Amino acid sequence: MQPVLIAGPVLWCLVVHVDEFPEPRPHSIYARSRYETLGGTSAGKALNLSRLDVPVTLATAFGDDDAGRQIAAALDRPGIEVRAVPSRTGSEQHCNLMDGCGRRLSIQLNKADPVEPLAVSDDAIAEAAAVVVDLASYARPILGRARAAGREVWCDLHDYDGVSDYHRDFAGADHIFVSADRLADPEGFLRARVAAGARLAVCTYGADGAVALERGGDLVRVPAEPVDEVVDTNGAGDAFFAGFLAARLRGAGLTECLREAARAGASAVQSRELAGVRDQLD
Repeated sequence: MQPVLIAGPVLWCLVVHVDEFPEPRPHSIYARSRYETLGGTSAGKALNLSRLDVPVTLATAFGDDDAGRQIAAALDRPGIEVRAVPSRTGSEQHCNLMDGCGRRLSIQLNKADPVEPLAVSDDAIAEAAAVVVDLASYARPILGRARAAGREVWCDLHDYDGVSDYHRDFAGADHIFVSADRLADPEGFLRARVAAGARLAVCTYGADGAVALERGGDLVRVPAEPVDEVVDTNGAGDAFFAGFLAARLRGAGLTECLREAARAGASAVQSRELAGVRDQLD
């Protein structure tokens, strides 16, 4: 299989679990747990695809600093080729507060600023099994390059509200994934994107499952995969995306792709890592 090309952000993250998010007043709260780990939507997709035996070329940016060395070590996995350019501001870093319901409040501590364009050749675009462009300003040029090469683009819009200017170019992708969190009418959004030219639009509802629409088809729904314990929801959406893409590359139909996506997402939430244990995916 040719590798999936992923262009977008990776970062180093401090994850802090609290019982509930702090109120907007001066006071102290106590952490239930804390740990540092790899983060970033492109890192999550790369790890999950590699766990599913899909090779990945990951074009990204991080710094020559402690965080960058930890990022590089965490991405040193079989099936992942990292093509990183230096960042003049150092590696991207976040602090993620996670409450008892699995919700996340992400605080950006530092943002990567690549010194040059991402290391993506025309051949890498032309030969990729799929081109995934994640939400980062420095990944945006890959959208136009993929379209110019006649390649279909996959984009994960996360908690897009349907109107944000920042997301507009990404929302024109051929294969779109989005969370229902900020959409007033998620199903209407899916229909609108397909009517505008998308081949596929998928919306995730967390514990309430997901719905998808392909060009010329009807809405398809699947429930979330049940889990015994939710450990950490970081990376669940990226795992879902990767599970769907891996199934689609094997030639699976829409319903089966959604089921495989739900299984991958369920595996991710049972782990502190961005990708779940392989045994849970088999």
